[in-house]
Amino acid sequence: MNLTNDGGPRPARRRLPDCWYRAYEGILVPLETDLVAVTEFTFSQTRPDAPWAEKRAANRRFTAGKRTLDSHGFRADKGQARNSTGLFVRRGSFLLDREPQRHYTRIYRTPPTHVVVRLPDVPRVPINVLSHHAPYCNPPQNELEAYELTSVVDKVDDHCAAGPDLEWSAAWILGDWNQKPWGLSDIPWNSPDVTDVVHRCHRAVKQSAGLQGLWASRTAVDQVMMDSGMHDAARFAALHCDQPHALDPTAGFAPSAAGQGGMCRIDRGYLDGFTVQAVKYVQVLDMSGISDHHIVLIVLSRRKLIQALRREFAPLEPWELAS
Repeated sequence: MNLTNDGGPRPARRRLPDCWYRAYEGILVPLETDLVAVTEFTFSQTRPDAPWAEKRAANRRFTAGKRTLDSHGFRADKGQARNSTGLFVRRGSFLLDREPQRHYTRIYRTPPTHVVVRLPDVPRVPINVLSHHAPYCNPPQNELEAYELTSVVDKVDDHCAAGPDLEWSAAWILGDWNQKPWGLSDIPWNSPDVTDVVHRCHRAVKQSAGLQGLWASRTAVDQVMMDSGMHDAARFAALHCDQPHALDPTAGFAPSAAGQGGMCRIDRGYLDGFTVQAVKYVQVLDMSGISDHHIVLIVLSRRKLIQALRREFAPLEPWELAS
């Protein structure tokens, strides 16, 4: 969920914004979500040198999210960007290690929230869950961060000799990637309707030089994920579960996106080649009037997830869903 600026600032001292209540109480609570990756925790996290009143307000909003969703809450430190990321884990859905969160201090413009959870049915296998918000303004940094995330993907396979005490793992990277996926219909970047040229510079790359050079969307982060054996859950739902609407756009519909080329699918969940096969259902939930991004809902089959974590079937090959 990318709730624009965490719903916005407080309208009153002890009142959260209406958008916040509509997202959390109106949409998430009825779904009884097991995990919620939040990519704009703007007012739920502060910097260490923030005034005491700001810290208290952030803690109150963070606590309200945990209480409303009946969840454990985690949040990454703020980086260079204004926003931070967060993750809610529903109480009773997963087992948590004593120190479940991993922290990052470098590389990322907005550090991801990385939490290790375990399914009670298969407690031996850790599931690395990350809430990631890629940089909107720096395409090379965006790709660099995607490569950095593959350090988590590397743990999916056990590279050591087989043994009873060795662990493999699962990886789920959920977030706003600020790039469209590879291979789907492109945005008409060369249209005169595209008037936000700075946004185009962030999202597209020139194929030829000069003022009239042709532009094409950047898709490097999607390619990095597929090269490393991660898979787009929505693609799996579309190809294997007969759910073409799983590929519906997630952003670009809000009035603030005028002149940016139209709607696109920049919010995506990547799962490793084993657990992606547990995907049962993916839906893009309408957030019009609440946020400038829609929510991506991913539902997994518990039976298939158990089988995936136990390695009872082979993983999907890299790029297998890209055809």
